[in-house]
Amino acid sequence: MRSDKTKKGFERAPNRSLLKATGLTDSEMEKPFIAVVNSWNELIPGHIHLDKVAEAVKAGIRTAGGVPFEFHTIGICDGIAMGHEGMKYSLPSREAIEDSIELVLQGHQLDGMVMITACDKITPGHLMAAGNLNIPAIVVTGGPMAPGYVDDGYRDLISVFEGVGECQASKLSEEKLKLLEDCSCSGAGSCAGMYTANTMACMTEALGLSLPGCATAHAVDAKKIRIAKESGERIVSMVHENLTPRKLVTPESFENAIMVDLAIGGSTNTTLHLPAVAHAFGLQLTLDTFDRLSRTTPHIISLKPGGVHYMLDFERAGGIQAIMQRLRSKLHLDQMTVNGKTVGENIDELCIVNPKLHAEVISTLEAPIHKEGGIAVLKGSLAPDGAVVKQAAVSPKMLKHRGPARVFNSEEDAMQAILKGNIVSGDVVVIRYEGPKGGPGMREMLSPTSAIAGMGLIESVALVTDGRFSGGTRGPCIGHVSPEAQEGGPIGLVHEGDIIEIDIPERKLDLKVSPEELARRKATFVPLEKPVTGYLARYRRFVSSASKGAIIE
Repeated sequence: MRSDKTKKGFERAPNRSLLKATGLTDSEMEKPFIAVVNSWNELIPGHIHLDKVAEAVKAGIRTAGGVPFEFHTIGICDGIAMGHEGMKYSLPSREAIEDSIELVLQGHQLDGMVMITACDKITPGHLMAAGNLNIPAIVVTGGPMAPGYVDDGYRDLISVFEGVGECQASKLSEEKLKLLEDCSCSGAGSCAGMYTANTMACMTEALGLSLPGCATAHAVDAKKIRIAKESGERIVSMVHENLTPRKLVTPESFENAIMVDLAIGGSTNTTLHLPAVAHAFGLQLTLDTFDRLSRTTPHIISLKPGGVHYMLDFERAGGIQAIMQRLRSKLHLDQMTVNGKTVGENIDELCIVNPKLHAEVISTLEAPIHKEGGIAVLKGSLAPDGAVVKQAAVSPKMLKHRGPARVFNSEEDAMQAILKGNIVSGDVVVIRYEGPKGGPGMREMLSPTSAIAGMGLIESVALVTDGRFSGGTRGPCIGHVSPEAQEGGPIGLVHEGDIIEIDIPERKLDLKVSPEELARRKATFVPLEKPVTGYLARYRRFVSSASKGAIIE
């Protein structure tokens, strides 16, 4: 075992002495040392219950004959960070989380790890560490939040964001907005729709790195505690089997995950995180893979923000294993998972508890919600290296759009114009210098997209940015435009009033300006550089393009 380096032999007496200072016994020195990597904190709703999950994991480890050692990673709540400078730190935290796990695990040479994680950048950071370290690992994601209930209907965080736009447009009273504020977020868990946090939990299960059923088991459900205990028990066996992440996760595993992502209409942020996770596993995953699979993988479940159902409905309908069962004919069924069984074996064992709801919530391949997957990758003169849109959340009226550019060099400037009523039907809002380097940090921009939706413009106004959008964004919102403005991409050359043409079915995003005129603009172009210090300054120096997953190079 790896931990023998710290605890075996007479020369390790000092090491053992320090371990005994924590209460360790001689008999425990003979057992596998298991890290319990927990992102628990008191600030993020998706994390506030993870201390209870960790206790269940540790109970499982002890039952199976291991010794648990818990430590914590940082986390940033995208919802709390949204709409201000704090959001610049969210994506960069992914690499900091990955690095912190590597430092502790390598510094102490533990034998395996159970990763307890939730929310947008925290789960990808944990997965990246699993790939880089390649020691036995299993992930327990924290689970979704139950939806709130206001005015005789389910609500969630996006209801509040869009309520701001409705209030600004005098469609909603301040009293009703206060009700949404008070009642939409019901407690522990990741926001109740298929937003980035829950999408990444689903990707973790689809990759085979968490136990079947984990992704959709809700934060407050006893099922989550049982899965946590079982994960603690399983990791000890995985250590004895030397079953490491790179033995499980292959290019075919990523194809499985992407097909699941497309079928569920997941967040566009997967096009950042899955390539970064693949890189940590020593694999290459490009945007072209997403687009290739999107053309042949139908969207088969209508989940928030683009649909009508919540994660609670998805869980009751069978969760990720039910989606994989629907996709059986397309998946690589021989891929192994952390429970020691193949994808095919796991879906064969699925028991549908609510068959009527299952049939209502999850469509068939023959009668899908959309014939193509939830995500489309666009290219053209405005995005030579690609851009991303959640096409499953776009109204058919806006799949093709042509309009004048309204250009802003920051989210704040765009938000101000939207709330003042300066954006009108037909416009294409361009928000630039919000990419990985330009922001820096590539902020999610849920506030402007929600304001557009709340003000009733979601079927007449498009948004285009070199930044990114929240998993909660709906409508014709195109992000990750690459190259970004900071690196001299065409988005930096757009002038107010230029015509932009969007054709999602044909995967086109074009700036209707002649090549000669673009060349003239390029010759005098000087990118805007926003002043930053500290971590963000270092991040800007080393971060890659969004088209490569915004990894640190």
